[in-house]
Amino acid sequence: MAETMRAAVYERYGPARDVLRVTEIERPEPGPGEVRVRMRVSAVNPTDWRVRSGSQGGGNPPFPYLVPNQDGAGEIDAVGEGVDAGRVGTRVWVWFAAHGRQHGSAAQWLCLPERQAVPLPAGASFELGASLGIPALTAHHCLFRDGAIDGRTVLVAGGAGAVGHFAIELGRRGGARVIATVSSDEKAELARKAGADTTVNYRADDCAATIRAAAPEGVDRVVEVAPAANAALDAEVIAPNGVIAIYAADGELATPVRPLMVRNVALRFVLVYNVAAEWLARAVDDVSAALAAGDLSELPTHRFALDDIAAAHEAVESGAVGKVLVDMP
Repeated sequence: MAETMRAAVYERYGPARDVLRVTEIERPEPGPGEVRVRMRVSAVNPTDWRVRSGSQGGGNPPFPYLVPNQDGAGEIDAVGEGVDAGRVGTRVWVWFAAHGRQHGSAAQWLCLPERQAVPLPAGASFELGASLGIPALTAHHCLFRDGAIDGRTVLVAGGAGAVGHFAIELGRRGGARVIATVSSDEKAELARKAGADTTVNYRADDCAATIRAAAPEGVDRVVEVAPAANAALDAEVIAPNGVIAIYAADGELATPVRPLMVRNVALRFVLVYNVAAEWLARAVDDVSAALAAGDLSELPTHRFALDDIAAAHEAVESGAVGKVLVDMP
């Protein structure tokens, strides 16, 4: 009789409490080129609840059931054919666990290609490892896809979010001066703690004037979470030959073409799942190096038990500040 494990599953798309449940399913065995990870922490990202809700594509799920969540951390406890047996016992962070696959990280065990289980340094917690994945890889691509940022100025929109948090830390590590926009004093403190040189409260400050005061020549990169809302602001503060890297959608984007054209500004749209393999590999390597150097830090966390997986998804959907984590039993 096959060994079983506890996992969160859903058989159809819909609201978290209607479709998510925790049950026993067969424990997976690693195939060729795969490792099996005993998961300790699973992280919930916005993309996880959007996929589960069906908002990113209707119809029926591609498998009889799906285990949610892309990111997490744990220890390798088995390897498949062609994988170094010395990896057993290694602490790892995992990324893209559920991308195109049936089983995500919200389970006691997870099998995935060995390159998607990245060594976690001794000084890094499972909580930090689980928080990386989509947010840190997205932040890296937004920052570095268009060249080095040493000596440049970066504007991070939403500096207290997960992508924003790692964009600040990776930006500082890359030698940039970082300006972050936030919506409250609490979030400003989080952005400053991550290393932002300047914070701008977009609900209270004159954003353009404050940013221009900090960067008189304009900003060289924008890491943008709200392109429609911030279109006019970005056009006002972007430097000549700057890049606005957009990784989220908040409605239809009305682009002010002429102000951007005369400054040879580039708009880059970033969906981390579709980033070319060589750039994704570079992001994983650089994030790993930053982690090993102690240059990445944890966000405030909201912890949930696996049995409360629906509440964890709802917390992310409602905009919880910090990182929502699910502890594996």
